[in-house]
This record gives sequence, structure tokens and C-alpha cells, in this order.
Amino acid sequence: MLNKIQISVKRLDHSKGLALPKIQTNLSAGVDLSAAIKDPVILRPSERKIIPTGLAVALPIGFEAQIRPRSGLAIKSGITVLNSPGTIDADYRGEIGVILINLSKTDFIIERGMRIAQMVINPVVGINWEEVEILPETNRGTSGFGSTGTEKIKINHQLGEK
Repeated sequence: MLNKIQISVKRLDHSKGLALPKIQTNLSAGVDLSAAIKDPVILRPSERKIIPTGLAVALPIGFEAQIRPRSGLAIKSGITVLNSPGTIDADYRGEIGVILINLSKTDFIIERGMRIAQMVINPVVGINWEEVEILPETNRGTSGFGSTGTEKIKINHQLGEK
């Protein structure tokens, strides 16, 4: 069984009657979020919309929530989370909204209570920047995209720089 933390959740009026997100199996990493909409929403091809969940959370300090696509919606219908993963910071207290995009060629209808995304809670660490003139050497060095595979692409080449 996974470690558990306490998350305070507030159900907003338009989510009344919908189930709270829950872990589906003992080893699931996240919970499914549902659409808290009154009427069906049509998501046309290439269209993006924020779909409300009717939930607000209070995350403990040192944690974030990530909003990720549901693999079934992605493969079956071409529906994904546009800013994946979306981040909910520990100090945010507003409603969780999910930015969905339809990457298919057909309309997709979102119904009330439909599971539209998943939310995973992760620990985060703070950072302190230390500006330096030289970074420690590694075998990879400055080799960029594709450098661990067969094709080496450096960022500056992608930008047209030499």
C-alpha cells in the first residue's frame, strides 16, 4: 500500500451529487477527476476548453498536484490535457479546472460526471540558485535532444544558431 497524506477538499455547489475522486486500486498513482458541468459540452476538433471539476483543495506545504490526461480518453478519443501536466500549487485555493483539447477529427461530447483527467500528488523541493561560470563536466555534456539515441539535435541548431 502507498503512503498517504491528508488532503482537504472543498466541494463547490455545481459538483453536488458527483463522487469525490478516489483511488481505483491499491497501487494507483492518482485519482480521476470528473466534469462538474450542468449540460453536455461539445469539444470540436482542435478546440480547447476549461472543464470545471467543482473541487478545490488545500495541499500540504511541500506538495503539488499534477493534472494529467487519462490514457483511455487519449487513445480512444484523442482527448488530452493541453498543459500536461498542469500544476496545482500548495497555495492555490480555487476550483480545479482541466484544460482539455480534442486532437481527433470528430466532435467529442463531455457529459456531467465523465472522468476527464487524473490528479497525482507529488512532493516538491525548494531551490536556491547558485550562479556559476562553469558547470561540472559529464559524459553527455551539452548534447541535447536525441543525444542518448541515434539522432543528436542541439537546441541552438533548432533555433537556427551556429
